[in-house]
Amino acid sequence: MFETASTTPEKLLQMLSALLLFAAVMGVILFIASRVRGKRSDNWVGYLYLLPVVVLLAVGLVYPGLRTVYESFFDAHGEEFIGVDNYKTILTDNDQLVVLGNTIIWVVLVPPLATAIGLVYAILVDKSRFESFAKALIFLPMAISMVAASVIWKFVYEYRVNQPNVNQIGLLNQIIVWLGGEPVQLLITDTGRLNTLLLIVVFIWIQAGFAMTILSAAIKAIPDEIVEAARLDGVSPWSMFFKITLPSVRTTVVVVLTTLAIGTLKVFDVVRTMTGGNFKTSVIANEFYSQLIRADNQGLAAALAVVLFILVLPIVFYNIRHVRREA
Repeated sequence: MFETASTTPEKLLQMLSALLLFAAVMGVILFIASRVRGKRSDNWVGYLYLLPVVVLLAVGLVYPGLRTVYESFFDAHGEEFIGVDNYKTILTDNDQLVVLGNTIIWVVLVPPLATAIGLVYAILVDKSRFESFAKALIFLPMAISMVAASVIWKFVYEYRVNQPNVNQIGLLNQIIVWLGGEPVQLLITDTGRLNTLLLIVVFIWIQAGFAMTILSAAIKAIPDEIVEAARLDGVSPWSMFFKITLPSVRTTVVVVLTTLAIGTLKVFDVVRTMTGGNFKTSVIANEFYSQLIRADNQGLAAALAVVLFILVLPIVFYNIRHVRREA
């Protein structure tokens, strides 16, 4: 308690110093910008305003990234240079291969399924009588944290030994018992990666609301004249979807897919909360945390972070290129 009280003034002083430094930097930039004259004054003013952003990106993003790459070539304690051994471990060790396999399963399943659910739901409730209420229902999971959502679904998957006078508190196992089956320890089984698929269900449940919201806005932006003309021509609902709706929102679908893919690659909360990465459910982000915090293996953790960054980069570049081409 005494330590907390003694450090509070220091933290307030640091915060005040940071604010004053920011104000001083902006004051200098504004002063210099007001004095710039000449044909290229607008360009120089733009460069001056970009300078703090570039500096902050260099200090907060570029340097840590390069430092992580550097540390990935060292041993667990960052003392001995071992070259690409950490990357060899990721590509050859059985446990790490399971992690990579799980990550691939997540990326292959989550973005298309969440996007498809969101798109179909947005079309079904569009201009319906209870549109606002229906959209609020599917968007509701986005309003809670992933940890809270994971706790909710952990209760859904809960298991108890099937004995007389013992009630299942897990909804899914209770349904299995009602149907005459035996309850299953769903989250601790690694048979056929069933537990991984059950974690994916949770993430899709959370992200489908995001996909629905973005795609619903894109659907409403389709000109009414096009829709009415298609209906007058007797276009069937399927043809309307594939020939009118889907082509009109194609750019938005790509953005949603790539955004969900990036979020899926970085998934951590669901796995950490529900299984802790045990029982062959770990993914790259969770494994990075486990190696760094629990195993104290800085080199392998840094290599995992680099691999995650490499996997995210192509998706980001594709997204930017696609948006520019459609603009």
